[in-house]
Amino acid sequence: MRTIAFVTQKGGSGKSTIASSLAIAAAEAGERVFVFDMDPQASLVKWAKVRGDQDVGVAFIEPAKLKAALAQLEKSGMSLVVIDTPAGQSAAAEAAMKRDLVVIPSRPNAFDLWSSEQTRKTARDLKREYVFLLNQCPPAQQSARVEDGVAALEALGGLLNPPLSARVDYQEAARHGLGATEYAPSGPAAAEVRKLWASLKRRLAKAANGRRAA
Repeated sequence: MRTIAFVTQKGGSGKSTIASSLAIAAAEAGERVFVFDMDPQASLVKWAKVRGDQDVGVAFIEPAKLKAALAQLEKSGMSLVVIDTPAGQSAAAEAAMKRDLVVIPSRPNAFDLWSSEQTRKTARDLKREYVFLLNQCPPAQQSARVEDGVAALEALGGLLNPPLSARVDYQEAARHGLGATEYAPSGPAAAEVRKLWASLKRRLAKAANGRRAA
C-alpha cells in the first residue's frame, strides 16, 4: 500500500480539491483508494457526503490514530491512501509527512513559494520523499508567472508535471461531490489530473525502490 500526503504551510493552495480529483482518477485507473481528512474543516468529509458513493472511502482521522488506521487499511487490501492535512505546522501535518510521499502544492506567487520552502525543510528533517506541484496556474497569457514558479520550485527539489491550471471544472467537480475526471471526462482538467496520477505513480515507485536499496 502506498500513501500520498498533501501538505503545505499556506492556506488556499487547493490541497483538498486536488486530493479529491486525484483519488477519483487513481480509482478509475484501478487503485483501491481511501482518503483520510486530517483538516478540522473536514472539506473532504463534506465532499464525500455530497458524493454519497462508497467507491472511495473517506474518513476524518486524528494524528494519534493514523498509524494504526493505515495498518488496518493495508491488511484490508487497500492499494492507495490519500491524506489531506490542514495548512500550517501541526501534529496532523507531521504525522502525514511520515508516510511514502509528501506532495507540496503551491500557487505561482511569492508567498506560496516562500511557504513551500518551509514545508520542504520539514520533509527533509523527517527524511521523507517530497515533490512540489504548481496549482491554480493562470491563463496562458500569464505564462511568464508560471515559468518563474517552475524555476523556483525546481531549484528547491522535484516538481510534478503537469502544473494544474485555474479551471472552473475543479471547483464544480468538488461542489458536486465528483472528481474532475467524472465531472467533465473529456475536458482539460480531467486530462491534467490523469497525467498527474501517472506522474505520482512513477514517483511512488521511485520512492519504493529507494527504500529497498537503502
